[in-house]
Amino acid sequence: MSIDEQTAARVAKLARIKVEPEALPALAQEFTNILGFIEQLNEVDVEGVEPMTSVTPQRLKRRVDVVTDGDQPEKVLKNAPDAREGFFAVPKVVE
Repeated sequence: MSIDEQTAARVAKLARIKVEPEALPALAQEFTNILGFIEQLNEVDVEGVEPMTSVTPQRLKRRVDVVTDGDQPEKVLKNAPDAREGFFAVPKVVE
């Protein structure tokens, strides 16, 4: 599949990318190269190949979900610009 300059200009406009007229031939060629690569990938036989998220089969390390340093509201609110009744106080936004 080949992309012409008019199509390249339309794609650039849709993407809201300013492309100078003298750069359109190079952009059209780049689009053509990309589509050619995609067509080449479509020729690969992937029948029976499982989708994968990584090249190495590994699970993410997980930590135990436990509370470690909580129950210190005074310490937490010590640096707050405005704290009232154990909470952060913020300016009223909605009337």
